[in-house]
Order: sequence, then structure tokens, then C-alpha cells
Amino acid sequence: MGMSNLTGLSEFILLGLSFRPEDQKLLFALFLIIYLITLVGNVLIISAIHSDPRLQNPMYFFLSVLSFVDICYTTVIVPKMLVNFLSEKKTISYAECLTQMYFFLAFGNIDSYLLAAMAIDRYVAICNPFHYVTVMNRRCCALLLAFSITFPYLHSLLYILLVNQLTFCASNVIHHFFCDGYPVLKLSCSSTFVIEVVAMTEGLAAVMTPFVCILISYLRILISVLKIPSAAGKRKAFSTCSSHLTVVTLFYGSVSYVYFRPLSSYTVQDRIATITYTVLTPMLNPFIYSLRNKDMKRGLEKLLNKLKSHMGRFPSTKAN
Repeated sequence: MGMSNLTGLSEFILLGLSFRPEDQKLLFALFLIIYLITLVGNVLIISAIHSDPRLQNPMYFFLSVLSFVDICYTTVIVPKMLVNFLSEKKTISYAECLTQMYFFLAFGNIDSYLLAAMAIDRYVAICNPFHYVTVMNRRCCALLLAFSITFPYLHSLLYILLVNQLTFCASNVIHHFFCDGYPVLKLSCSSTFVIEVVAMTEGLAAVMTPFVCILISYLRILISVLKIPSAAGKRKAFSTCSSHLTVVTLFYGSVSYVYFRPLSSYTVQDRIATITYTVLTPMLNPFIYSLRNKDMKRGLEKLLNKLKSHMGRFPSTKAN
């Protein structure tokens, strides 16, 4: 077969999670349920925060943004997966592939920067509680949010521009369920040295900056909490961080397993690991934050009771 350069390549084929036809409907049902739970769970979190005055503070503001980003993050990947599960021709156009890759990288990085912003918020709340309102004011929250969105979009744009310069060989089969960076790079017949260097330097810095910020924040929190004399005080301080720490561990654990290795070592097992932070973590976040946070639990109960009372009015209205 002859070589085809970038301009001649019009589409890729996504192999997905399984080659067996009998698995496709089962996988479709599974990921449809996960996607719907993700949408409903995160929408409930956003609605509860915006409807309850007691949840109008920086921590829950960032949590509501995180929930919105998680919806966008999964929507970039899962709907196309669902279509491919039921389609014989599992193709994605070249332009659609780059677009998916761009928004996947952007929303994934926004997630990590929002987690860092939430860690800063917890640090100020625990280590400097008397100045919390003045430090974590609207201007500070707006700046943290602006940086959390702007930098990831610029980082993703740089990566996509470099991918767009590559030449691809005859094979257009991506061994993945979406257009992730490493599987696409493996199809290139031109040198990927520059993009790998950028990924392991600028890309690593982009990912590690929020992680280091989270690490420093929690080290300072730990030092402050250990100084609290009462055991009850220590438990209360740690309880405000437990949900966030769980999400950080899930997200960074799976991301580091997949990406902090050379391109040549990327294997089929990484597809399974990718599901953790692209599909499972956005679904689990609402449960983690609601089940382990009393204020959030109360807010959700209040919202659900309000929805029930509104739904209860419909039959009587219809009867009249």
C-alpha cells in the first residue's frame, strides 16, 4: 500500500474496547447507564449548590464548575463511543478526531486546575480561617477560574497544532475508544520527537503544576491540623478535605499510570486505565462529594424535596 500524507487522510477507525460483535450491545448499555448517571449526578450537584444559600461559598462554587466541566469532559468522548458500539463502520473524520483530542485535553487539564483551586481554598479555610472571606473573595475566585480555563485551552492548542504537522502512514486504525494523543501519535510515519519532548516538558509542567500546588496545600494543612489539640477538631478539619482528596487520588492516579511513560510503552491495558479518569471519575464525583459532605447532602435533600413537591402538584393541577 502507498503512503498517504496528512492532507490525504480523511478519517480514522476507532477499534474501541472490544473486537467481538456480541460485546457491543452490552458495552453500549453499560456506558449509556454510566453517561446518564454522570449527567444526572452532576446536574443535581450544580442545581443543589445554586439553589441553597448555605452552599454559596468558594469551595462549592469551584465544585459546581468542576461538575459542569465533568459533564463536558464525558460528552466529548462517550456519545461517539455509544454511536460506534452500534455501528459497523467505527470511523471518525480527521477534523472530528483533532477536535475531540483538543477538547479532551482542555477539559482534562481544566479538571486538574480546578482541583488545585479547591486545594487552595481548603488551605486558606483551615490554615487561615479568620482571613478566609477576605482572601477567597470574588476577585480571587474569578482569577483562579480564569487561569484554570485559559491555560489548559492554550496548552491543548499547542499540542493540536503539533499533531496537525505530522504525516500519517497507510494505517488509520486507532487502538483506542477515542482520539487520545498517544494512540494517534503511534500512527505517524514522521518523527514524533518534537511533540514527545513538548509533551514530557511543557505538558508535564502543565499537569504537575496543579498537582504540586495540591501537594503543598495539603502538607500545610497537615502541619496545621496536627497542631490542633483536640481529636474532634482534627477529625472535623480532615473531614472537610476527605472528598477532595479521594477525587484527587482517583484522577491523578489513573492519569499518571497512562501518560507519565514513554510513547513506546503504551499498551492495550492503558485503554482500560483511561476509562477511570474519562468515564468513571466524572460519574463518581457527585457520589463522593454528596455522601462524604454533610452540607452537600443537606443541599441535595432540600433540592430533591423541592422537586418532589413540584411534581406532586401536577396531578392536582390536571384534575382541576
